[in-house]
Parts: sequence; structure tokens; C-alpha cells
Amino acid sequence: MPVPRRFDRRPPDRDTTRINDRIRVPEVRLVGEDGKQIGVVKTVDALSYAQERDLDLVEVAPDARPPVCRVLDYSKYKYEQAQKQKAARKHQQQITIREIKFRPKIAQNDYDTKKGHVSRFLRGHDKVKITIMFRGREVTHPERGTALLDRLAGELAEIAVIEQSPIQDGRNMTMLLAPSKAVLAEERGSKPAAEVKQAGNGAAPAAEAPEDVSPPTAEGSADADGDGASAPTDAPAGSAPAVDQDAPAPSAPATDDDDDASEVSQPAAMSAALAAEAAAATAAERGTPADTAA
Repeated sequence: MPVPRRFDRRPPDRDTTRINDRIRVPEVRLVGEDGKQIGVVKTVDALSYAQERDLDLVEVAPDARPPVCRVLDYSKYKYEQAQKQKAARKHQQQITIREIKFRPKIAQNDYDTKKGHVSRFLRGHDKVKITIMFRGREVTHPERGTALLDRLAGELAEIAVIEQSPIQDGRNMTMLLAPSKAVLAEERGSKPAAEVKQAGNGAAPAAEAPEDVSPPTAEGSADADGDGASAPTDAPAGSAPAVDQDAPAPSAPATDDDDDASEVSQPAAMSAALAAEAAAATAAERGTPADTAA
């Protein structure tokens, strides 16, 4: 079973501005809808004046004698006031005060950790209250607390300014740090100097060089099968190239149109080479020159 809520005895928030029939004084100082003063008139006449123009009679200065009333559209007036208050809150900068406590005999590691917290608060646009707590007879040496606060302010001088100098308050010593102008400027979208410098030193990527593609030459080109054998060329009549009988006949890359021509040219070239070799051998045996035998 849900627990019933306690009855809220506070009265609801109500608009205390008196308008129209809620104005009970006998006469008022009337101000027209254009801001001009009409004068002191009876409340009944002022109400009739406002009703004729489909407007409201609003009491704007209840403490005056007689009270000052103005003729206007009260609903529109309340809406405009609410929008003005909303815009004022939007442009306000809410400042939060953080507090970090130190001891006069704080160790170096603890000091570095709390210093990092102070730096983080300052970069978040918050003010930081530094408190040095003295215990026992430590209060007789306030210069230690002052030295510690001065050291912290000096190390954070780039991002912090001293808004309140160190002051002694009983057994505590306090100092107030506020973000510097450089830190506050980052909120408006300006980049830090380090990022701007890094962006300025960056070089544009070099364009890739096009590949140097050269057509294959006839001497170093391989056939389509990849065996590295080159196509036979037309041999002169007087030369006898060495031919390996056991090796398979070399094949040259050919297109569909040249299939028949390649099949006829290879055997003819081989026959001519063998005939030239036989003629050279016969001429050597007879003692005649090879050119005559040929």
C-alpha cells in the first residue's frame, strides 16, 4: 500500500496584482493605453474606460495615494514579463564556488592530486576556494600556509587569477582563485594556441605520382604462358642458330586473327635453319666456302 503524502499546508502562489473588480479604492490615478496620464478619476469610471477598449484596469503602484492604475492587456503583459525574465536567466552566467582543503604538512603526492582537482575546476569555469586547516600548535606558523598558497597560485598562474588574497580566519586560512581570461575565452569557441599552432604546421598530403607504365619490348617480352621464351625472329640465311632437339618448340603469343599464320611460320623457320646447318657441314667437308655452297 503506497504511503500517503503529507498535506502541503503552504498556500498556493497567487498573483497579488489587483486588476479590474479587485480594485476597491474609491478613486485612482488613471494612465491610458498609450502611456499618457488622464488624471485622478473614480474607480468606476476608470473601469468603464478600460472595458470600452476591451482592456484591463491594472493597479501598477498600490502604495501611491491615490493608487496608480494603467489600462492594458494584462495577459499579454504577463507573457512579455515572463519572456524577459527567461531571456535574462539565459544570459546569466552561473558561477559555482568549489572548495579544496589542504594541510600545512601535506605530502607531495597529495599536493599534486589536489592541484589537479583545482586545475579541473578552473577549466570548468568554476571558482575555487583553497582552505588551509591548522591543527594544534600548527596555528603558530601561519607562514607555512601562506607559502603553500603562494606556491599553488604560482603554479596555476596560466589558468587562474587570485580573486581574494590569503586571509587568516581562526584556525583556517583561505584564498579564492578564479578562472583567467584565457580560460574564459575558450567558452566563446576560440581554439587554444597549441591547437592553432599544430594546425598551421600541418602539410598538405602529396599527390600520388602516376605509375610509369612502359610498353614491353620485343627482346625482353615473355609469352602468354609465362615460360620466358621469346618469339623467334627471321634468321639470316648464312647463320645457323643452335636448336635443342629435346626442348619443346617455342610458341609465340598470337591473337585469334593470327593463329593460322603462326602455325605455318614456325615450322618453316626451323626447316630453313636445319637446311642451312646441313649445307654448312657439307661445305666444310668439301673445303668450299659456306656462301658458295649455300
